[in-house]
Amino acid sequence: MKILVATEKPFAKKAVDGIRAIVEEAGYELALLEKYTDKGQLLEAVADADALIIRSDKITSEVIAAAKNLRIVVRAGAGYDNVDLAAATERGIVVMNTPGQNSNAVAELAIALMIFMSRNRFTPGTGSEIQGKRLGIHAYGNVGRLVGRKGKALGMEVVAYDPFITDAAVFEADGVRKVDSVEELYRSSDFLSLHIPATPETKGSIGYDLLMSMPAGATLVNTARKEVIDEEGLARALAEREDLKYVTDIAAGNQAELDERFGKRVFATPKKMGAETAEANINAGLAAARQIVDFLKTGNRRFQVNK
Repeated sequence: MKILVATEKPFAKKAVDGIRAIVEEAGYELALLEKYTDKGQLLEAVADADALIIRSDKITSEVIAAAKNLRIVVRAGAGYDNVDLAAATERGIVVMNTPGQNSNAVAELAIALMIFMSRNRFTPGTGSEIQGKRLGIHAYGNVGRLVGRKGKALGMEVVAYDPFITDAAVFEADGVRKVDSVEELYRSSDFLSLHIPATPETKGSIGYDLLMSMPAGATLVNTARKEVIDEEGLARALAEREDLKYVTDIAAGNQAELDERFGKRVFATPKKMGAETAEANINAGLAAARQIVDFLKTGNRRFQVNK
C-alpha cells in the first residue's frame, strides 16, 4: 500500500524522517509531494494512493474523485474544514485529525498575542500587564485548557464557556470558573481567547453585539478560524469602541481595511502560525502516520471525524 504525504507547506525534515520510519517499518510505501504549486500535481499524486497525510491542503471532491484507491485521509492538526467530508463519506473514505498534537503551540501563541497587544505591539508608549486581568476561554478543549492554565500561571483570573462540557468538575480541576452563557463570557472578559471550530452553527457568530458587551479596553484573540468572525460586525464595533482590540492568527477577509482604519488596535500574523513550531510539526506528523498504520492494520477509527 502507498501512503502519500501531500503538503504544500512541508513538514520539517525530522518529521518526514519519522513518518518514513513508521510507514516503512509497517511494510508500506511512502510517497512525498511537497511544495506543489498546481492542483494538477496533487490530482496526479493521489491517483494510486491508499492513504493520505495532509496539513492545510485542500482535499476537495475533485481530489477525492481522482484518488481511486484512497481509504483514509489524516489531517495533521486539529481543524479539518479543508477536507470535503461529505465527498469522503460518500466514497467510504475515513477522515481523521490529530487532536492535541498542536495544542501547546497554539496556546503559547495565544498568550504571546495577548502580551503583544497589551504592550502596544512593542512600540513606544505605556502599555499594561495581563496579570490581574480576567481571561475568558471560548471552548474548553485541548487548546482552551492550556491557554487557561498558562493564563493562571501568569496571574490571570480565568473563566470559560463550553456548552459541550456539562461537568463543572472539569473546570474546577483547573481552578477555572464556568459561566453559563456566551453572553456572560464576553461581558466578563478583559481578554477573550477564541477556540471554537468553524461549523454551520458558529460561522459569523462572533460579531457586533458580543464585542460591544466586552469590558473597557478588552482584547479579542482569535487563533481558531476567521470564518467564525462576523467581519462587518467586528469593523463596526471597533469603529464605535476606540478601546477595543482584535488580534488574530488568521487574517480577516477585510484585514487591509481593518489595518488602515484601526492601526495598532488590530493585528494579524503574516500567515497562520499557531502550529508553526518544530515540536508541533513533528508531533502532528508522527501522530498522523501512526493513526494511518493503526487503521490499515487493525481498523482503529478512534479519531474519525466523518460519519
